[in-house]
Amino acid sequence: MKKTFIRGLLAGTFVVAAVAAYTPSIAEAAGTAPKCSTATLVVPWAAGGGTQVIFAIFEKVVQKMDIKSKIKLVMIPGQGGNKGAKEVASAKPDGCTMLAIHESAVTSYLNGRIPYHYNNFETISQLTSTPDIMGGSKNVPWNTFAEFKKGVLAAPGEITVGATFGSTSQFNWLILEDLTGMKFKFVPYDGTSQRMTAILSGAVQLGGLNVASGKKHLQSGALKGFAIAANKRSKTFPDMPTLKELGVDMVYTLDRGIVAPKGTPRPIVDYWADVFKKAASSPEFLTAMDAKDTDVNYLGPDDFRKWADKMYKDHEKVAIKIGMWKKK
Repeated sequence: MKKTFIRGLLAGTFVVAAVAAYTPSIAEAAGTAPKCSTATLVVPWAAGGGTQVIFAIFEKVVQKMDIKSKIKLVMIPGQGGNKGAKEVASAKPDGCTMLAIHESAVTSYLNGRIPYHYNNFETISQLTSTPDIMGGSKNVPWNTFAEFKKGVLAAPGEITVGATFGSTSQFNWLILEDLTGMKFKFVPYDGTSQRMTAILSGAVQLGGLNVASGKKHLQSGALKGFAIAANKRSKTFPDMPTLKELGVDMVYTLDRGIVAPKGTPRPIVDYWADVFKKAASSPEFLTAMDAKDTDVNYLGPDDFRKWADKMYKDHEKVAIKIGMWKKK
C-alpha cells in the first residue's frame, strides 16, 4: 500500500481559507484592548529565518493601524524556539505578551524537549502557511530529486541534514525517510539562520528551505532545491517539482500564528484577533506574502484551536509510527 503523509487544514488537501471581503473596523469589533500601548510579540528564533521575516512585515502593517494597542517584535532565540515559548508561557496573561508559533511547538513536545505545546496557550489567530522545500548545498553532486534520492539510498545514514532537533526542520525529513526508505545523518543547529549558514558553507549537505527565507540563495544558485512539499508548484520557482509529482505523497507546510499565555481574558483575545484579521487582509501584507509564496490563511481563536487540535493528532500519529513518541 502506498504510504501517505499530508498535513494541512483538511486531511489529504491543503486549503487556503479565504480572507473575508469585509472586515469591521476596530471600533466596531468585539473585544477589549490590553492596558499596554505596545504589546510584545516574541519570535522564538533568530533574525533571518522565515518566521522572523514574515512577522517583521506583519509588525509594520499593524504599526500603521489606528488602534489602541500595537505590537513590537522581540526575538528570543534558543533551544529550538523553546526558550521564547517558555518565557511567554510564564508571562502575565494580560494581552501584553504574545508568541509567534508554528508546528515546531508540537514536534518539540513529541520529541520530549518541552512539556507543552498549543495546549498551554490561548489561540488568537493563524495567519500564514509556507510550504517546505527539500534543499541542499550547491556542492552536492545531485541536480534532481531522482539523483538526490539515489545518492542517499546508496549511503544510508551518511548524508548530513542540518536540523533543529525536535522541530519541524527535522520532522519533515523524518517523514521523508519513512515514505521513501532514505536514511539521513542529522546535525543539530538552533534555528533557520544557523542551518542556512551551515548549508551555504557546505558544513552540511542538506536542509529544509522555504521561499520566505531562502529565495535569494535559491535564485543565485548558492542553494539547490530538489522538490517542494506542496500541492502545487511554486510561483517563484515553477521549474521545481512537487514531491507529489515525484511519487512521494507528502505535503508539509509551516502554519504560522499567534498565541497568548494561558488565562488571557477572552475579550483581550478577541481584540487582538480583530486587529490581526484586519492586518492579514491588508493589500500590503497580501502582496508581500504572495512574493514569498506564502498563503494568507487567517483563522480566528476558535477555528485556530480546532486546527491546532487536529494538527497535533496528525503529528502524533506520525511520531508514533516512526518511533519518536509513545502515547501517554
